[in-house]
Amino acid sequence: MSSNDSENDQPQDPGHRHAEYGDADRRPRGRHSGLSDDGRGLRRGAAPSDDAAAADAARADEHRGDGASPTTGQRVRHLLAGRRSDGTALSGGASFAREVAGIVVVALVLSFLIKTFLFRAYFIPSESMQQTLEVDDRIFVNLLVPRVAELHRGDIIVFKDSNGWLQTEPIAKSTGARSPLTDVLVFLGLAPDDSQQHLVKRVIGMPGDHVTCCDTQGRLTVNGKSITEPYLNPGSAPSDTKFDITVPAGKLWVMGDHRDNSADSRAHVPSAAQPDANPFVSIDDVEGTATVIAWPLNRMRVLQNEQDVFADVPSPSSSASPRPTVTTSGQ
Repeated sequence: MSSNDSENDQPQDPGHRHAEYGDADRRPRGRHSGLSDDGRGLRRGAAPSDDAAAADAARADEHRGDGASPTTGQRVRHLLAGRRSDGTALSGGASFAREVAGIVVVALVLSFLIKTFLFRAYFIPSESMQQTLEVDDRIFVNLLVPRVAELHRGDIIVFKDSNGWLQTEPIAKSTGARSPLTDVLVFLGLAPDDSQQHLVKRVIGMPGDHVTCCDTQGRLTVNGKSITEPYLNPGSAPSDTKFDITVPAGKLWVMGDHRDNSADSRAHVPSAAQPDANPFVSIDDVEGTATVIAWPLNRMRVLQNEQDVFADVPSPSSSASPRPTVTTSGQ
């Protein structure tokens, strides 16, 4: 037996082998080497992050086969998922900006829906409803009345000027031309409508009601019942114009709270001077009831509909008359 054979037969020292090859050579190789399929190194036993896995899947889906660019549908899905169009994750700043933009869009949509179906803001340009409403007040109007909820005597209503009353309404302040930005804000419901295409008054007579002025104490009567009106502007009489009318079906008799400074139903009773005048407001023209003064802050409050004033008024006992009659003309 040769000396070489003797050496080969002897067991090798484990410590010698470690010194010869080193610890690094004892790591597994091949498919257990800790490399991902695309050749990028990973720590042994570590799994890719969710963002990296999603990005890899997106790129594999978009470029599978022919390496084509992402389709429009894929781009939309990526953007909705908070990623770039190629599927990679957004940076922190871009993600924040996307979230803010999303919040703004949702807020604008909600504002538009609220303005269209629930509440709308209006601007008060005249003194006809003092002291309940002052010039420059911003009010919110409940659009559910009268389409969903019932209209009542005493309600403060905003209505479209289908009868041309604005020609005689004493406007205290003109707002001038509106900017395009203001028009957009009004459309979205973020600014009050100050276009002066609407009027605001208080409902005194409902369809079929017989309204007169005045009894021996100078008060209005509705269906024979005298009413005391606490909402009148201090110093204003219930009416300086005498009238005796019956409200037609589908119409309203309205008056301002500042009776001596309001061109309301009394100012539009047919006469020799204005034979075609129409003193009644169509219920179809009512936009809603004023519920809140939102601005200025020192006047912010919920408005009372004053239905208690008419609590003892009986139901109308006669059918509606097509035209009113005037007993005496005042101022």
